[in-house]
Amino acid sequence: MWTRPTEIVGLMWLAIFIIWIISRFTVKDTVSSQSGPQVRILLWGVLLGWFMLFSPGLWLGFIPTRFVPDGPAASCTGIALTALGLGFALWARFTIGRNWGALITVQKGHKVVRSGPYALVRHPIYSGFIVATLGTAIAHGDAAGLVATALVTICWVYKARLEESFMIEQFGAEYEEYRRHVKRLIPGVW
Repeated sequence: MWTRPTEIVGLMWLAIFIIWIISRFTVKDTVSSQSGPQVRILLWGVLLGWFMLFSPGLWLGFIPTRFVPDGPAASCTGIALTALGLGFALWARFTIGRNWGALITVQKGHKVVRSGPYALVRHPIYSGFIVATLGTAIAHGDAAGLVATALVTICWVYKARLEESFMIEQFGAEYEEYRRHVKRLIPGVW
């Protein structure tokens, strides 16, 4: 029996959220933070986007239009992009290890990570989540998913900017050198 694409992507996201929650308890102590209300609002914006993404029925009448046709091509594309994006974000989360923080922070003994996905882009977790959000929007097929993807992308891009300013303050020339060689969110492009 074929499982609906929305169920498949939903299970993938559920697995990622569980892993994220569990791994949160392994993070090192924070020694410096720049996580004011602006950062928290951005994270709430991401959560709102994901809520829109996973609650398409709530938006009927407001954003009811499908942007992809029903069928296996869109479903398979959406599932593949979701898996690719979540896999990339997970790889990045495990690569940064105990230096990760939900807010903009520097942990005890924090170093600039340049290996794994961090050799491809400076913010691979954000890149992965943006791709996964787009993939899920395609799997769902309704226009609310595009609005959700736009909101999530805007929030992650803005948070990446704030984070970079903080990393330059903390790591100076080392982070500037990293910025010169590695793109922000799209490998080799941007």
